[in-house]
Amino acid sequence: MPLANKHKRQERRRPGEIRDAIVAALANKPLGASVAEIQDAVQELIGTAASSSVRSYLRLNSDSLFHRRGRGVYTIRESAETYGENGRKQLSFKSHTFGRATLLEGDCFDWLKQQPANSIHAVMTDPPYGLVEYAVDQQEKLRNGRGGIWRIPPAFDGNKRSPLPRFTVLSRDEIDELARFFLEWGRLLLPVLVPGANVVVASNPLLSYVVSGALARAGLERRGEVVRLVMTMRGGDRPKHAHKEFSGISVMPRSMWEPWLVFRKPIEARVQDNLRKWKTGGFRRPSADRPFGDVIPSSPTHKSERALAPHPSLKPQAFLRVLVRGVLPLGEGIVLDPFAGSGSTLAAAEAIGYQSVGIEKDSRYVYLATTAIPKLAAFKNGGNHALNL
Repeated sequence: MPLANKHKRQERRRPGEIRDAIVAALANKPLGASVAEIQDAVQELIGTAASSSVRSYLRLNSDSLFHRRGRGVYTIRESAETYGENGRKQLSFKSHTFGRATLLEGDCFDWLKQQPANSIHAVMTDPPYGLVEYAVDQQEKLRNGRGGIWRIPPAFDGNKRSPLPRFTVLSRDEIDELARFFLEWGRLLLPVLVPGANVVVASNPLLSYVVSGALARAGLERRGEVVRLVMTMRGGDRPKHAHKEFSGISVMPRSMWEPWLVFRKPIEARVQDNLRKWKTGGFRRPSADRPFGDVIPSSPTHKSERALAPHPSLKPQAFLRVLVRGVLPLGEGIVLDPFAGSGSTLAAAEAIGYQSVGIEKDSRYVYLATTAIPKLAAFKNGGNHALNL
């Protein structure tokens, strides 16, 4: 089901809502779209919207935000660019603020290149670790329910399961590209982190070795894994088109856990020295008498939470808040999610009381996050009771 169908709203418009919807509608259409197509997309995103409002906004902003390519066809203009004192091109990022959380629209690679050294205290993210599944064409297939690389599982035990990317179909070249992606990302990230900063990256058993090796080559120090114990729909299937002949076979094990890779920027001197200077170098304990553990029981994300943020990779707040709380050992500093999606990590940080920054380049997910972050942060079923797991 398209994201928009779950987010039709009839309440009073917030300032800039129609503008944001138009931008989201044009974000993945480099050749532009007709006014009629834009109107349809806006109504899918925000519900009933007067066609006159959409037309007026396009016409009045055609010299600044939008470009009129032909009769009734519009594209979105490139982001404004400036140059810093060092002559390096500086990109502007559209910003949304929710309490202590800041969401920026753009590419995290561009953003990291502009950040000062030693400015981020922890990273926690669920990245596109297959890359292919978040390409424009695959996202369109997912949103249209056509699948593509996304497996759309049938209902199971009366519950409709979320789509899963099929990483078993990745080619050798695509896996090599994955390694290059995380190597470059790790190299850009390293100088921005303070010494001792934790970097926690969601992965899966099929590709975690690729991501882990790339981050280690980038200069980050591997510190193990956090295991999210959760039953998923991945694996366990019988051979395709031969399930009766080989009824006693599972092609691969049913996944009952999810690895979250743990790295950190090398510390300065001893841990206690690093803690005093940078406030980093370890994990915050759940309590004085219990250490932070590397196994966290979890459930699949509940449908009530998905209704607030229908993102295909949404993780439950109960799990995220345990992990987010732990990454800042003294509860001080900035948590970064460079692949923010619907903003669930920022929402968890906001619920804990941490300052956070998220980067997301898909305008549709940015639009989703602008409403999802405050709702997820206030979500009670993901509350601090999870810290007692």
